[in-house]
Amino acid sequence: MTIRKILVEPDPFLRQKSKKVEKVDDDVRSLMNDMLETMYDAPGIGLAAIQIGVAKRIIVMDLAKENEKKQPLYFINPEIITKSEIDLTYEEGCLSVPGQFAEIDRPDRCKIKYLDYDGKEQILNAQGLLATCIQHEIDHLEGVLFIDYLSKLKRSMITKKLSKQKKELERIVV
Repeated sequence: MTIRKILVEPDPFLRQKSKKVEKVDDDVRSLMNDMLETMYDAPGIGLAAIQIGVAKRIIVMDLAKENEKKQPLYFINPEIITKSEIDLTYEEGCLSVPGQFAEIDRPDRCKIKYLDYDGKEQILNAQGLLATCIQHEIDHLEGVLFIDYLSKLKRSMITKKLSKQKKELERIVV
């Protein structure tokens, strides 16, 4: 397993739509293993393949708390079938938008159809944090970041701040 580089906003690759996975094979499982290791290392609770520069409809997640046994979840070609009409507000952050957080309203429940680690079709009824996280990660597959739900002014301020941080990290000091 390999820890991959996580792309940071305003990287234009993050705004691409991800492509459907045609076949779940060892290459896809290896990618998901790398994604999980990358997510744990970051640390985060969810990661979409697009965030590491792979435009495939793949998500990994683990909502286990720090002192709990790891409970990795794998979603290939996830698709929201239904969403609740009731919203829930969570303070969201993102590994591709480091150090930035905002309260975002999303449906508190959703039903997802996807392929699991072995390529078997599954249905999941998610609620609470799991539903929020799945919707956040599926947004990534569509080229959408949580900051897109904010006002234009707030989004612009965050993007400028991230651009400045990125330039500072890229400088070489001799």
